[in-house]
Amino acid sequence: MTSIIFMGTPDFSAPILRMLHHEGYDIKAVVTQPDRPVGRKRVLTPPPVKAAAMELGLPVIQPEKLRGSEELQQIIDLQPDLVVTAAFGQILPKELLDAPPLGCINVHASLLPKYRGGAPIHQAVIDGEKETGVTIMYMEQKLDAGDIISQKAIPIEEEDHTGGLFDKLSAVGSDLLKETLPSIINGTNNRTVQDEAQVTFASNISREQERIDWTKDATTLYNQVRGLHPWPVAYTTFEDGNFKIWWAQVGNTKNDAIPGTVVAISKDHFEVAAGNGTTLALYDVQPAGKKRMTAEEYLRGTGSKLQIGDQFK
Repeated sequence: MTSIIFMGTPDFSAPILRMLHHEGYDIKAVVTQPDRPVGRKRVLTPPPVKAAAMELGLPVIQPEKLRGSEELQQIIDLQPDLVVTAAFGQILPKELLDAPPLGCINVHASLLPKYRGGAPIHQAVIDGEKETGVTIMYMEQKLDAGDIISQKAIPIEEEDHTGGLFDKLSAVGSDLLKETLPSIINGTNNRTVQDEAQVTFASNISREQERIDWTKDATTLYNQVRGLHPWPVAYTTFEDGNFKIWWAQVGNTKNDAIPGTVVAISKDHFEVAAGNGTTLALYDVQPAGKKRMTAEEYLRGTGSKLQIGDQFK
Protein backbone atom coordinates (compact mmCIF):
# COMPACT_ATOMS: atom_id res chain seq x y z
CA MET A 1 0.00 0.00 0.00
CA THR A 2 1.15 3.53 -0.78
CA SER A 3 3.04 5.16 2.09
CA ILE A 4 2.03 8.67 3.12
CA ILE A 5 3.20 11.47 5.38
CA PHE A 6 0.14 13.47 6.45
CA MET A 7 0.53 17.12 7.45
CA GLY A 8 -2.29 19.16 8.98
CA THR A 9 -3.30 21.06 12.10
CA PRO A 10 -6.94 22.20 12.71
CA ASP A 11 -10.29 20.42 12.94
CA PHE A 12 -10.63 20.73 9.15
CA SER A 13 -7.74 18.28 8.70
CA ALA A 14 -8.68 15.54 11.18
CA PRO A 15 -11.45 13.81 9.15
CA ILE A 16 -9.09 13.70 6.16
CA LEU A 17 -6.48 11.91 8.28
CA ARG A 18 -9.09 9.48 9.56
CA MET A 19 -10.19 8.71 5.99
CA LEU A 20 -6.61 7.88 4.94
CA HIS A 21 -6.22 5.58 7.92
CA HIS A 22 -9.59 3.91 7.29
CA GLU A 23 -8.69 3.31 3.64
CA GLY A 24 -5.57 1.45 4.74
CA TYR A 25 -2.85 3.77 3.52
CA ASP A 26 0.51 3.30 5.23
CA ILE A 27 0.77 6.53 7.23
CA LYS A 28 4.43 6.79 8.19
CA ALA A 29 3.92 9.84 10.41
CA VAL A 30 1.58 12.75 11.09
CA VAL A 31 3.19 16.20 11.07
CA THR A 32 1.41 19.02 12.86
CA GLN A 33 2.02 22.27 14.72
CA PRO A 34 3.31 22.19 18.34
CA ASP A 35 0.90 22.14 21.27
CA ARG A 36 -0.24 25.69 22.17
CA PRO A 37 -1.66 27.37 25.31
CA VAL A 38 -5.43 27.71 25.00
CA GLY A 39 -8.01 29.69 26.97
CA ARG A 40 -7.69 32.06 29.89
CA LYS A 41 -5.83 29.48 31.95
CA ARG A 42 -3.39 28.94 29.06
CA VAL A 43 -3.68 25.15 29.18
CA LEU A 44 -1.19 23.50 26.82
CA THR A 45 -3.41 21.82 24.22
CA PRO A 46 -2.57 19.56 21.27
CA PRO A 47 -3.88 20.56 17.83
CA PRO A 48 -6.88 18.52 16.64
CA VAL A 49 -4.78 16.53 14.15
CA LYS A 50 -2.41 15.41 16.91
CA ALA A 51 -5.38 14.28 18.99
CA ALA A 52 -6.72 12.31 16.03
CA ALA A 53 -3.30 10.77 15.31
CA MET A 54 -2.92 9.64 18.91
CA GLU A 55 -6.37 8.03 18.81
CA LEU A 56 -5.29 6.14 15.69
CA GLY A 57 -1.95 5.13 17.17
CA LEU A 58 0.09 7.05 14.59
CA PRO A 59 3.50 8.65 15.25
CA VAL A 60 3.45 12.44 15.51
CA ILE A 61 6.12 14.99 14.57
CA GLN A 62 5.67 18.62 15.73
CA PRO A 63 8.26 21.03 14.32
CA GLU A 64 8.00 24.66 15.39
CA LYS A 65 9.36 25.58 11.97
CA LEU A 66 9.90 22.95 9.31
CA ARG A 67 12.54 24.66 7.19
CA GLY A 68 16.07 23.81 8.39
CA SER A 69 14.83 21.67 11.27
CA GLU A 70 15.93 18.22 12.44
CA GLU A 71 12.33 17.12 11.93
CA LEU A 72 12.54 17.95 8.21
CA GLN A 73 15.30 15.41 7.69
CA GLN A 74 13.43 12.93 9.88
CA ILE A 75 10.40 13.24 7.57
CA ILE A 76 12.49 12.85 4.42
CA ASP A 77 14.24 9.79 5.90
CA LEU A 78 10.88 8.06 6.26
CA GLN A 79 10.83 7.92 2.42
CA PRO A 80 7.09 8.29 1.85
CA ASP A 81 5.62 7.70 -1.59
CA LEU A 82 3.41 10.78 -1.17
CA VAL A 83 2.99 13.76 1.15
CA VAL A 84 -0.60 14.90 1.77
CA THR A 85 -1.24 18.27 3.46
CA ALA A 86 -4.47 19.86 4.63
CA ALA A 87 -4.28 23.22 6.44
CA PHE A 88 -0.83 22.46 7.82
CA GLY A 89 0.09 26.14 8.16
CA GLN A 90 3.60 26.24 6.68
CA ILE A 91 5.02 26.30 3.14
CA LEU A 92 7.00 23.11 2.50
CA PRO A 93 10.74 23.45 1.80
CA LYS A 94 12.03 22.42 -1.63
CA GLU A 95 13.91 19.44 -0.16
CA LEU A 96 10.61 17.95 0.99
CA LEU A 97 8.68 18.89 -2.16
CA ASP A 98 11.27 17.02 -4.24
CA ALA A 99 11.53 13.94 -2.00
CA PRO A 100 8.43 11.74 -2.49
CA PRO A 101 8.17 10.00 -5.89
CA LEU A 102 4.44 10.77 -6.16
CA GLY A 103 4.95 14.39 -5.08
CA CYS A 104 3.27 16.53 -2.44
CA ILE A 105 -0.42 17.36 -2.69
CA ASN A 106 -2.65 19.75 -0.77
CA VAL A 107 -6.34 19.71 0.12
CA HIS A 108 -7.22 23.42 -0.12
CA ALA A 109 -10.59 24.87 0.94
CA SER A 110 -11.30 27.07 -2.07
CA LEU A 111 -11.89 26.85 -5.79
CA LEU A 112 -8.39 27.79 -6.88
CA PRO A 113 -7.07 30.05 -8.28
CA LYS A 114 -9.47 32.08 -6.11
CA TYR A 115 -8.57 32.52 -2.45
CA ARG A 116 -5.02 31.32 -2.15
CA GLY A 117 -3.76 31.62 1.41
CA GLY A 118 -4.60 30.79 5.01
CA ALA A 119 -8.22 32.02 5.38
CA PRO A 120 -10.08 31.00 2.20
CA ILE A 121 -13.32 30.01 3.95
CA HIS A 122 -13.51 33.17 6.06
CA GLN A 123 -12.83 35.39 3.06
CA ALA A 124 -15.32 33.71 0.75
CA VAL A 125 -18.12 34.30 3.28
CA ILE A 126 -17.01 37.86 4.06
CA ASP A 127 -17.01 38.63 0.33
CA GLY A 128 -20.56 37.33 -0.06
CA GLU A 129 -19.59 34.54 -2.45
CA LYS A 130 -22.39 32.19 -3.52
CA GLU A 131 -20.18 29.10 -3.77
CA THR A 132 -16.94 27.69 -2.51
CA GLY A 133 -15.33 24.27 -2.63
CA VAL A 134 -12.21 22.15 -2.34
CA THR A 135 -9.22 21.84 -4.64
CA ILE A 136 -6.74 18.96 -4.65
CA MET A 137 -3.50 20.35 -6.06
CA TYR A 138 0.19 19.62 -6.43
CA MET A 139 2.34 21.75 -4.17
CA GLU A 140 5.18 24.01 -5.14
CA GLN A 141 7.18 26.65 -3.29
CA LYS A 142 4.83 29.45 -4.31
CA LEU A 143 1.74 29.72 -2.09
CA ASP A 144 -1.15 27.53 -3.36
CA ALA A 145 0.05 27.96 -6.95
CA GLY A 146 0.52 24.35 -8.03
CA ASP A 147 -1.35 22.47 -10.76
CA ILE A 148 -4.97 21.55 -10.00
CA ILE A 149 -5.76 17.82 -9.91
CA SER A 150 -9.46 17.88 -8.97
CA GLN A 151 -12.12 20.21 -7.59
CA LYS A 152 -15.60 20.06 -6.14
CA ALA A 153 -17.88 23.07 -5.57
CA ILE A 154 -20.66 23.53 -3.01
CA PRO A 155 -23.09 26.45 -2.53
CA ILE A 156 -22.72 28.96 0.29
CA GLU A 157 -26.22 29.24 1.72
CA GLU A 158 -27.53 32.54 3.11
CA GLU A 159 -27.34 31.27 6.71
CA ASP A 160 -23.95 29.58 6.36
CA HIS A 161 -21.09 30.76 8.53
CA THR A 162 -17.39 29.94 8.58
CA GLY A 163 -17.64 27.26 11.27
CA GLY A 164 -20.35 25.36 9.45
CA LEU A 165 -18.52 25.62 6.15
CA PHE A 166 -15.33 24.28 7.75
CA ASP A 167 -17.26 21.11 8.62
CA LYS A 168 -18.91 20.86 5.20
CA LEU A 169 -15.66 21.42 3.31
CA SER A 170 -13.72 19.02 5.50
CA ALA A 171 -16.18 16.29 4.52
CA VAL A 172 -16.03 17.34 0.86
CA GLY A 173 -12.23 17.36 0.98
CA SER A 174 -12.10 13.93 2.55
CA ASP A 175 -14.42 12.45 -0.09
CA LEU A 176 -12.67 14.21 -2.97
CA LEU A 177 -9.24 13.05 -1.81
CA LYS A 178 -10.52 9.49 -1.47
CA GLU A 179 -11.79 9.63 -5.06
CA THR A 180 -8.67 11.34 -6.41
CA LEU A 181 -5.85 9.39 -4.76
CA PRO A 182 -6.05 6.27 -6.97
CA SER A 183 -5.44 8.34 -10.11
CA ILE A 184 -2.48 10.10 -8.45
CA ILE A 185 -0.98 6.78 -7.44
CA ASN A 186 -1.37 5.15 -10.86
CA GLY A 187 -0.40 8.29 -12.78
CA THR A 188 -3.68 8.86 -14.62
CA ASN A 189 -4.72 12.07 -12.83
CA ASN A 190 -5.38 15.40 -14.51
CA ARG A 191 -3.08 18.42 -14.13
CA THR A 192 -4.49 21.85 -14.87
CA VAL A 193 -2.23 24.90 -14.67
CA GLN A 194 -3.82 27.70 -12.64
CA ASP A 195 -4.82 30.85 -14.54
CA GLU A 196 -2.72 33.56 -12.89
CA ALA A 197 -5.10 36.25 -14.19
CA GLN A 198 -7.84 34.83 -11.94
CA VAL A 199 -5.79 34.65 -8.73
CA THR A 200 -7.13 36.21 -5.52
CA PHE A 201 -5.72 35.91 -2.01
CA ALA A 202 -7.16 35.22 1.44
CA SER A 203 -4.51 36.07 4.00
CA ASN A 204 -5.00 35.19 7.66
CA ILE A 205 -7.65 37.41 9.24
CA SER A 206 -6.25 40.62 10.72
CA ARG A 207 -7.58 42.49 13.74
CA GLU A 208 -8.62 45.32 11.43
CA GLN A 209 -10.85 42.94 9.44
CA GLU A 210 -12.69 41.97 12.62
CA ARG A 211 -13.87 45.53 13.35
CA ILE A 212 -17.32 46.60 12.16
CA ASP A 213 -17.47 49.72 9.99
CA TRP A 214 -21.03 50.94 10.47
CA THR A 215 -20.90 53.06 7.30
CA LYS A 216 -21.07 49.84 5.26
CA ASP A 217 -24.49 48.48 4.33
CA ALA A 218 -26.15 45.81 6.47
CA THR A 219 -25.68 42.97 3.95
CA THR A 220 -21.93 43.61 3.89
CA LEU A 221 -21.86 43.67 7.70
CA TYR A 222 -23.93 40.49 7.94
CA ASN A 223 -21.45 38.74 5.65
CA GLN A 224 -18.62 40.01 7.86
CA VAL A 225 -20.29 38.72 11.04
CA ARG A 226 -20.97 35.25 9.64
CA GLY A 227 -17.57 35.14 7.97
CA LEU A 228 -15.96 35.67 11.39
CA HIS A 229 -18.27 33.25 13.25
CA PRO A 230 -17.40 31.39 15.43
CA TRP A 231 -13.85 32.71 15.28
CA PRO A 232 -12.29 35.21 15.55
CA VAL A 233 -15.66 37.10 15.92
CA ALA A 234 -16.58 40.57 14.66
CA TYR A 235 -16.53 43.45 17.11
CA THR A 236 -17.44 47.10 17.53
CA THR A 237 -16.97 49.50 20.44
CA PHE A 238 -19.58 50.65 22.92
CA GLU A 239 -19.10 52.66 26.12
CA ASP A 240 -15.33 52.63 25.59
CA GLY A 241 -15.08 48.84 25.46
CA ASN A 242 -14.93 46.21 22.74
CA PHE A 243 -18.35 44.72 22.05
CA LYS A 244 -18.34 41.40 20.18
CA ILE A 245 -21.09 40.54 17.72
CA TRP A 246 -21.39 36.76 17.52
CA TRP A 247 -24.49 36.72 15.33
CA ALA A 248 -26.68 39.22 13.55
CA GLN A 249 -29.13 39.53 10.65
CA VAL A 250 -30.08 42.25 8.21
CA GLY A 251 -32.67 44.38 10.01
CA ASN A 252 -35.98 45.82 8.79
CA THR A 253 -36.07 49.31 10.30
CA LYS A 254 -35.79 52.08 7.69
CA ASN A 255 -33.88 55.06 9.01
CA ASP A 256 -31.73 58.07 8.21
CA ALA A 257 -29.71 57.89 11.42
CA ILE A 258 -25.95 58.23 11.72
CA PRO A 259 -24.38 54.79 11.16
CA GLY A 260 -23.78 53.07 14.49
CA THR A 261 -26.91 54.51 16.13
CA VAL A 262 -29.35 52.22 17.93
CA VAL A 263 -32.65 52.71 16.08
CA ALA A 264 -34.89 49.90 17.39
CA ILE A 265 -35.04 47.67 20.48
CA SER A 266 -37.11 44.46 20.64
CA LYS A 267 -37.35 41.60 23.14
CA ASP A 268 -34.76 39.35 21.50
CA HIS A 269 -32.65 41.76 19.41
CA PHE A 270 -31.83 45.38 18.75
CA GLU A 271 -31.07 47.17 15.49
CA VAL A 272 -28.15 49.45 14.73
CA ALA A 273 -28.07 51.85 11.78
CA ALA A 274 -25.69 50.88 8.99
CA GLY A 275 -24.90 52.45 5.62
CA ASN A 276 -27.46 53.36 2.95
CA GLY A 277 -30.34 53.52 5.43
CA THR A 278 -30.05 49.84 6.37
CA THR A 279 -29.83 48.27 9.83
CA LEU A 280 -28.03 45.32 11.38
CA ALA A 281 -30.09 43.37 13.93
CA LEU A 282 -27.92 41.99 16.76
CA TYR A 283 -28.97 38.64 18.28
CA ASP A 284 -25.88 37.19 19.97
CA VAL A 285 -23.40 39.52 21.67
CA GLN A 286 -20.60 39.84 24.22
CA PRO A 287 -20.12 43.15 26.03
CA ALA A 288 -16.64 44.07 27.25
CA GLY A 289 -15.62 41.99 30.27
CA LYS A 290 -18.71 39.74 30.06
CA LYS A 291 -19.49 36.30 28.75
CA ARG A 292 -21.23 35.66 25.44
CA MET A 293 -25.02 36.02 25.70
CA THR A 294 -28.15 36.34 23.61
CA ALA A 295 -29.32 39.85 22.89
CA GLU A 296 -32.42 39.06 24.97
CA GLU A 297 -30.20 38.25 27.98
CA TYR A 298 -28.17 41.39 27.36
CA LEU A 299 -31.25 43.60 27.21
CA ARG A 300 -32.56 42.12 30.48
CA GLY A 301 -29.24 42.59 32.25
CA THR A 302 -26.08 44.47 31.31
CA GLY A 303 -27.84 46.26 28.44
CA SER A 304 -31.08 47.08 30.26
CA LYS A 305 -30.28 50.79 30.00
CA LEU A 306 -29.67 50.65 26.24
CA GLN A 307 -31.71 53.36 24.52
CA ILE A 308 -32.59 54.38 20.99
CA GLY A 309 -29.99 56.95 20.01
CA ASP A 310 -27.07 55.22 21.78
CA GLN A 311 -24.01 55.00 19.59
CA PHE A 312 -21.81 52.07 18.60
CA LYS A 313 -18.50 53.03 16.98
